[in-house]
Amino acid sequence: MSNLDDNNKLNGSTDPIIPIDFTPNDGKKAAVAYQFRWTHAFVALFLLVTGSAAWFVLTARSVFVEVNPITATIAIEGGISFRLGQRYLIRTGSYQLSLSNEGYHDTVTRLLVSEEQSQTHPFTLRKLPGIISFSSADLVDARIRIDGVDLGLTPLSDVAVEAGEHQLSISKDRYLDYGESITIEGRSVVQSYQAKLEPAWATVSISTTPGGADVLVDGEVVGTTPLNAEILQGRRDFVLKLAGHKAWQEEFDVFAGKDFSVPLVQLEPADGLVFIRSNPSAASVTIGGEFKGLTPLEVALPPTQEHELVFFKNGYHSRKTSLRTEANQERELNIQLDPVLAKVSVLAQPEDAELYVNGEFKGVANQTLELMAASQQIEIRKAGFVPYSAEFTSRPGLDQVIRVTLKSLEQSRQEQIKPLITSAAGQTLKLFYPGAFTMGASRREAGRRPNESLRDIKLERPFYLSLKEVSNAEFRLFNSEHTSGTVRGLTLDNEAQPVVRVTWNQAALFCNWLSDQESLANFYEVVDGEVVGFNRESIGYRLPTEAEWAWVARTDGSGSQLKYAWGEQLPPTENSGNFADISSQSYLGEVLFNYNDGYLATAPVASFKPNQYEVYDMAGNVAEWVHDFYGAVGSIGGVEIDPLGPSDGQFHTIRGSSWAHGSITELRLSFRDFGEEVRDDVGFRVARYLEE
Repeated sequence: MSNLDDNNKLNGSTDPIIPIDFTPNDGKKAAVAYQFRWTHAFVALFLLVTGSAAWFVLTARSVFVEVNPITATIAIEGGISFRLGQRYLIRTGSYQLSLSNEGYHDTVTRLLVSEEQSQTHPFTLRKLPGIISFSSADLVDARIRIDGVDLGLTPLSDVAVEAGEHQLSISKDRYLDYGESITIEGRSVVQSYQAKLEPAWATVSISTTPGGADVLVDGEVVGTTPLNAEILQGRRDFVLKLAGHKAWQEEFDVFAGKDFSVPLVQLEPADGLVFIRSNPSAASVTIGGEFKGLTPLEVALPPTQEHELVFFKNGYHSRKTSLRTEANQERELNIQLDPVLAKVSVLAQPEDAELYVNGEFKGVANQTLELMAASQQIEIRKAGFVPYSAEFTSRPGLDQVIRVTLKSLEQSRQEQIKPLITSAAGQTLKLFYPGAFTMGASRREAGRRPNESLRDIKLERPFYLSLKEVSNAEFRLFNSEHTSGTVRGLTLDNEAQPVVRVTWNQAALFCNWLSDQESLANFYEVVDGEVVGFNRESIGYRLPTEAEWAWVARTDGSGSQLKYAWGEQLPPTENSGNFADISSQSYLGEVLFNYNDGYLATAPVASFKPNQYEVYDMAGNVAEWVHDFYGAVGSIGGVEIDPLGPSDGQFHTIRGSSWAHGSITELRLSFRDFGEEVRDDVGFRVARYLEE
């Protein structure tokens, strides 16, 4: 038995097995039969619509358009939107929003929907203007202003005014301004406002005796007395005028609505007007003992009275007169004053000088004339002489003489020349009137150098020379950064010590600086800080010429010339100057073993006795730059007049010995040196020509 049978038995089944009909496939697909149904289209459309709606709901935003007022009509254009109660479902984007409501301006704006899921967009519609009417009670043509804007004159109707709070003002000439705050409903609501303007005047009553006087208020005629006038409020100036009477004037405070009367005004008769002249003019006038002024003079005098007038003027007899005036009368008074004369004799030199009194020519100065007993301007003149001018008052009854000797112009100029002047740096300069002398030294003179050739010099131009060498303090007024340094540990930089370590160019620039302080024309011509020439006509400060320096150092006024500053022989006498002495032998080559000046380097300027012209340190202390270029010198076949040295060169001349010099060659006053670079034993002093 098969397993199948066994299984059937086990399951208790006895159904028979039925065979199935089977046809083999010949390799062709079986044909599928399909038939279209309308229900299929409705299903597809439903699925599309529900899908789109679901997509819109999922991507749209909930938007609340909040409008004031809430009754406004809302229209959204430019996309799909759905209103759900008070909210709209709208996708993100920009939409045109139209809002309208009765009584409000229509509004078209943009609605911008953001990515926010739920959002609110508030809008407020602007109210239409209110329709307003204005009146000013029983007045017309009152000026209406809203918030300062002129709307026109009352009565004023149907004026469109924006809704809200406004300031109303109403004004009219001669009335008090009216103002109030008003609320405009807007939305084309009709409103009206009426105001009563109060008068801005008071009635003022004025009466005069006599009547008929013109009444002027603040300069304008408002009527004649008696008068009741409406006068605007404020402080007012009242003037009453009546022919033949004095004007009456008073100020009153006028208050709106408060009428008042001015007490009866008694007008006084007008003064008489007198115009007073005198010959000469400017005479003092008193009337009734009271000073009234100087002629010509106009005075008002009370009528029907006698008035006493007295005239005074210095140098004239006084004059008294009287007069009487009538009311409102005008008259003139002319007075001739007689001079008080005194005889005065004028004695003048030169005898042909001319005399002027108060600018009037009187002839030759030597005469006797009558002058008024008053201050006179006396002038005595002659060509080529300084005019004499003075105030003179003659005294009647006295013998008076004016004695004058005129000074020549040259004499006056000489008297005005100052023998000593002071520079802007505080240096004292002395005036010298030099002459002829011989520079240099004889070939036979011990210590002479080849550059000391004899030269005949004549100095014609007077010049000033500083009594002292320029100190550190003085030079620092020009160059505050300058330092003179040290030597062998000894300072050369104290304020009173002579300035050293300056170039010739720096010394010349210092001279120009001094000239600038006194507004003098510069002596040295400078380009880019370098001296390129000089102006020999300038009286500005400069370095002394070599000839000037030698004249002051060597001449003694008697025709003799000094060899040394102290005399003719070595060694120097005590206190002769600051030289290389025995105290400096450790660092200087040639020294004076039998002399000690007390200083190892520079001494304060003017520490030693001056020379024969009261000039200090012409020998010793520091050698000095002079103006001249250094060059070959010697006889040129004649006398040199005011020489200024060679026209150019590399070096400049140095004159005088210094604290570092101790040899016979260097100590002689004819010693000449030259240089270009700075040295710690070379300084300078200043000079200038006398103004001619």
